[in-house]
Amino acid sequence: MRKNYVYAGITVLIWSTLATVAKLVLNDIPSFQALAASALFAFLFLLIVNIINGSIKELKKYRIKDYLKMAGLGFLGLFMYSALYYYGISALGSQEACILNYLWPMMIVLFACVILREKLTARKIFAMLMSFSGIVVLSLGESQANMNVRILGICACVLAAVCYGLFSVLNKRHSLNQNVTMMIIWLTTAVLSLIASLFFEKQQPILGLQWLGLAWLGIVVNAIAYLLWAIALKGADDSAKIANLAYLVPFLSIILSALVLGEKLSVNAVIAVALIIGGILLQSVSFKTTNN
Repeated sequence: MRKNYVYAGITVLIWSTLATVAKLVLNDIPSFQALAASALFAFLFLLIVNIINGSIKELKKYRIKDYLKMAGLGFLGLFMYSALYYYGISALGSQEACILNYLWPMMIVLFACVILREKLTARKIFAMLMSFSGIVVLSLGESQANMNVRILGICACVLAAVCYGLFSVLNKRHSLNQNVTMMIIWLTTAVLSLIASLFFEKQQPILGLQWLGLAWLGIVVNAIAYLLWAIALKGADDSAKIANLAYLVPFLSIILSALVLGEKLSVNAVIAVALIIGGILLQSVSFKTTNN
């Protein structure tokens, strides 16, 4: 269980860079085009990893049904989630998009209770609400976008959270190799994003540091972090305890966006820190008590 927390902690640090880097990239590159390129980076990285560790041989063992299942997970959890979130980042400030996106840890808890029938205790509910209240506090403030764009951006981020929460729980249910699964999922995302980009967007040339940003999103944020997170959730006895760690990401992301993008660090962020970390600590206390 401790190893799962280490994997989740590393993922949190990596994910805190997503909104800032994506905002920089999406200033010049359309959402689907950026997603297609970053997803391709993720697929190629995981392909190399699977060849090195020998997991690539498992592809022969899977049936068509297994590949369809992985492709379905890719469509729901990473193509739809990423496309919606990227749009939200482009429509809103990176801080607000990141905050709204972090409805998904709560979605994991709710879907885990409904689908996996994990126990929803009073302590778990209180800790989840405490952390989520920090997200609400952080979301207060003036928007930098006009009202129509703001509403669309908010809806996109909320739907993205629903998609990824459901994906995380459904992914936990199947017993396929996570390295191979994530490779197929990112291949699915790359293909679908490319098709969407060709139909709905005007292609823009990718230059210089933009490639570095896309490589970071693809290899580090997409391939490494998502794989670690999937492993952490799959190995956890209780999804809620791992999912609650993700509430640290908005706080870290806000600090990074303030430093890199010059976005204002509001007083609300300071107030929310105690609520976010308090909820996480409450879950940790619950974990220790249960195992003692």
